[in-house]
Amino acid sequence: MTEPLSDNTADVIVVGAGPAGSATAYHLARAGLDVLLLEKTAFPREKVCGDGLTPRAVKQLVAMGIDISEEAGWLRNKGLRIIGGGTRLQLDWPDLASYPDYGLVRRRDDFDEQLARQAQKAGARLYERCNVGAPVLDDRTGRITGVTAKLGEDKREVTFRAPLVVAADGNSTRLSLAMGLHRREDRPMGVAVRTYFTSPRHDDDYLESWLELWDRRGPQDRLLPGYGWIFGMGDGTSNVGLGVLNTSASFKELDWREILKAWCASTPAEWGYTPENMTGPIRGAALPMAFNRQPHYTRGLLLVGDAGGLVNPFNGEGIAYAMESGQLAAEIIAQAQARTTPAQREMALQRYPRVLKDTYGGYYTLGRAFVKLIGNPKVMQLATQRGLTHPLLMKFTLKMLANLTDPTGGDAMDRIINGLSKVAPSA
Repeated sequence: MTEPLSDNTADVIVVGAGPAGSATAYHLARAGLDVLLLEKTAFPREKVCGDGLTPRAVKQLVAMGIDISEEAGWLRNKGLRIIGGGTRLQLDWPDLASYPDYGLVRRRDDFDEQLARQAQKAGARLYERCNVGAPVLDDRTGRITGVTAKLGEDKREVTFRAPLVVAADGNSTRLSLAMGLHRREDRPMGVAVRTYFTSPRHDDDYLESWLELWDRRGPQDRLLPGYGWIFGMGDGTSNVGLGVLNTSASFKELDWREILKAWCASTPAEWGYTPENMTGPIRGAALPMAFNRQPHYTRGLLLVGDAGGLVNPFNGEGIAYAMESGQLAAEIIAQAQARTTPAQREMALQRYPRVLKDTYGGYYTLGRAFVKLIGNPKVMQLATQRGLTHPLLMKFTLKMLANLTDPTGGDAMDRIINGLSKVAPSA
């Protein structure tokens, strides 16, 4: 028997208190809904990430009322430094009406907790050490009506109930799998591996991206489909990692931790990216891209963030899209809750997948084509050697890869990118 809780019912249950779940819970609570936010671990807790936030993510932090001042421990960055093909190019974030002209850096263990606490302040009820198991289904309709969970150090079995549940439980998303939503094999996947080093480069005010990753361990050097990054953390350390796509024939056969070690060993000695300066282990995580799990709404369950495969295939960015999808889901749920009949509520909820596709579908389709192209080492090498010598082209590329345009108006580059995204089929 599961033990009942006196406060185990709500309007909405959100499973997972990462950026997607906390943003969803925050916006739902602000709309006046009773929200349960269930997190399987306790804060602070580690997550694998580059820790670099683009202006898209900054906009979402502002929307949640987070104090992003330097005094509050945030390190600002001016843009992206791109290195490849023997060229080094420094690009500032674009000056737009829709987004700020700076990014931020913050360690994920601290970052995620700030978002979860902000959701709490807004009125969400957060349960930490709450390991969600199976969905509770209505025998007649098959709709999800709650979840079972093991709570606390003693792993008490409890049941939480709500008419709507949001899966924000990341790439593994056991809740989605239990509801029959499996990963689409025709969508790209990425892998990120990273570690931290004590380094004099800790206060760099540009995010740094290395477009050429070489595997030099065989008889012939191989260019790999991915990029390396270096983000100064402002606390005496650098986050150093790499992101790799599964579009390469070598994706499964290579040990990416060893590739990261080899790449770090090739950097200048004065940067300090050596084993004795490593402050933590090398960790890895999957990057689910381009709507790789669908539908995003079914039978009372909504998918947000990595659970719905919302990582940008162009650049591997996930946090901004996690938070944006959380805000979109919350707006649609709030509107649905205000409807007077179950049929009207269901009609409102069915909008969620369409809104996601209208917002990201065409852009992600372009991203899938891009991923296939750079999976070819010859195409990747040509792009780095030729493209980086044209600053105007790279400014366009930065806007494209980071998805930073003004939706209306803007300059000629914005209009081209927005136009391409609109005409590309959404799937």
